[in-house]
Amino acid sequence: MKKIIKSLLASSILLSFGTLGETSLITNIKGYSVNDGKLTRFSAMTFKGDRIDRLFVQGEPLPEEADIKHIDGHGQTMLPGLIDAHGHVLGYGLSLMRAQLRGAESELEAVERVRLFRAENPELSWIQGRGWNQVLWPNKRFPTASSLDKQFPDTPVWLRRIDGHAGWANTAAMKLANIGAETQSPKGGEIVRDANGLPTGVFIDNAMDLITENIPSLTRSEQRSVLLTSMNALAKQGLTSVHDAGVGSMTLEVYRSLAESDQMPIRVYAMVSAADEKFESLMEQGPYKHSSDKLSISSVKISSDGALGSRGAALIEDYSDLPGHKGLLLYSDKKLTATMKLAMDSGFQVNTHAIGDNANKLVLDNYETLIKQTGTRELRHRVEHAQVLRLDDIPRFAKLNVIASMQATHATSDKNMAEARLGSERIKGAYAWRKVLESGAIIAAGSDFPIESANPFYGLHASTTRQDHQNLPEGGWYSKEKMTLTEALKSFTRDAAFAAHQEKLIGQLKPGMKADFILIDSDIFNINPEGLWQTKVNQTWVDGQRVY
Repeated sequence: MKKIIKSLLASSILLSFGTLGETSLITNIKGYSVNDGKLTRFSAMTFKGDRIDRLFVQGEPLPEEADIKHIDGHGQTMLPGLIDAHGHVLGYGLSLMRAQLRGAESELEAVERVRLFRAENPELSWIQGRGWNQVLWPNKRFPTASSLDKQFPDTPVWLRRIDGHAGWANTAAMKLANIGAETQSPKGGEIVRDANGLPTGVFIDNAMDLITENIPSLTRSEQRSVLLTSMNALAKQGLTSVHDAGVGSMTLEVYRSLAESDQMPIRVYAMVSAADEKFESLMEQGPYKHSSDKLSISSVKISSDGALGSRGAALIEDYSDLPGHKGLLLYSDKKLTATMKLAMDSGFQVNTHAIGDNANKLVLDNYETLIKQTGTRELRHRVEHAQVLRLDDIPRFAKLNVIASMQATHATSDKNMAEARLGSERIKGAYAWRKVLESGAIIAAGSDFPIESANPFYGLHASTTRQDHQNLPEGGWYSKEKMTLTEALKSFTRDAAFAAHQEKLIGQLKPGMKADFILIDSDIFNINPEGLWQTKVNQTWVDGQRVY
């Protein structure tokens, strides 16, 4: 792994242009920003140091002071720096260094990709990868250890499903974990078994810990390298800020070190993982924000259920395609409530993963009770994903001042299996962006990288078309739930900033705000929306400094 980390870091160079306090004028641009809810257009912008000074419309006189630094935008389109409100920075960096299984069209193809990865990385003691999705395979069945065993009889292999809520192990990995027919599934997890009761190699949600606790942890030095690699790669995608969903105590320490040594190329709003062994002591320490505004640790991430693809999402009624199964709740009611209350009492925003309609209802029920008890309405607690909602629960977001943190590309990835899982009635409250917006709630957009691509233009495309990259289905999947491009851009800028209490700092291009912006190759407000996903980022600027 160290060899891979070094080679990636060698290609991730942080560029820095401009002098702190110097006034810069960038002209010849097509600028767009959703300011105060309205689409603002401009053709030039001045910024002094890390703050925007003024916007200029076409034909307006420009400043002529001799000491101004002039930058020619060459007709490129400028947008506010895009914000991903839900991703996994360490996981994304690691995904760049592991077997890539996204898009594999069969179990055998996935195994072959792992074999090729192993050939290129013979020094690894564990082979890891991510991205398989059995829904794309002809038989749509979970994979088995036996197919991996043919290629890897002795080396342990662990491959996470695309959603991160299931994993696929070979026999060598299960032997290291002492897993056999007698091993019991933990609460909130499932060991998938064959007809004889033997583990097949697939572990869902909390059962994954049985394998992962045997994989050597990254050192602080390795985490530092992975985070830097990841943040630089995210900057290339046009992201100037990300909300890191579920960060452990060691990673938080590494982030602090990077912020204090001024090495963070983009902003990170870190959510403390409620599953971390030091969670209670982290709550005692209280929220943290670095003076550079590059790092904030003032929220927590709790996972209430699993994912829809692995049937771990907790539903009120049975899965339409698996009678007798309702998914998995990862916490008891008592523990979920106690964890939320501890975080609220400690002054932290609570961001709870909820995908199934049962999980969403339980989370909103808890929020309704606890917000009154703790007086934390103004902390803007969040539901991460808010994927399958009862229609009656949708108005509760605005009523409770709770933000819906949703990921548009989940809809276009899940469209081929979601209705089979949910049926024709429940699907009406799934991925229901238009219904959520019309209820008065705020949607903070993200991708859930590395589960989905970190490219925010994939999200803008999915938000506005409800189509995949083959422009299917024609007209869009449940097209009445589409967003306008202005709404979608707002969800990736101002509203994502609002979800992190940063709306007075970033998310809009206007005087006094941070000079976080990107230059892209197409005028997205004057192209066919079906081509949005093909947009390329040419430059990324944070704090008035060019980082890509």
